[in-house]
Amino acid sequence: MDKPLEALVGELLVQRGLTLAVAESCTGGLISHLITNVSGSSSYYLGGITSYANEAKMKLLEVSQETLEAHGAVSAETVLQMARGVRLALSADIGISTSGIAGPTGGSPDKPVGTTWIGFSAREGEEARHFLFHGDRLSIKEQAAQEALKLLVEHLSNSIV
Repeated sequence: MDKPLEALVGELLVQRGLTLAVAESCTGGLISHLITNVSGSSSYYLGGITSYANEAKMKLLEVSQETLEAHGAVSAETVLQMARGVRLALSADIGISTSGIAGPTGGSPDKPVGTTWIGFSAREGEEARHFLFHGDRLSIKEQAAQEALKLLVEHLSNSIV
């Protein structure tokens, strides 16, 4: 069986001497849970902030009220500010973030249930990716967490950070 993504993320972070912080909304701490399931993760994982409410995003991650009003919590702009905010707040090399609509309620025609944004922030650059996941609430959360880990592996494997 292949190695779990969270273990691969850990290996790559250790190899590069980098640290990670996570800002989660729709995944509710699932990414942090997966990362800390790996023995030795304390050597590279600094911590996470689960910022479900917009007030927490603004207060803890420095997401601007203007961004939330103009683009909403589930947007590229918000996840970039979340990823940058957690990276800076915890003095990490890399910040990753998630915000989405896990359902079954909360969707709209513009942002249906399953709409998710994942953000990545490092000194060398930032990126936001959009996804539309399908399934029940837990399935959407799990898919979002796995895609966030894949994004980390991609950046770490390509030595972008």
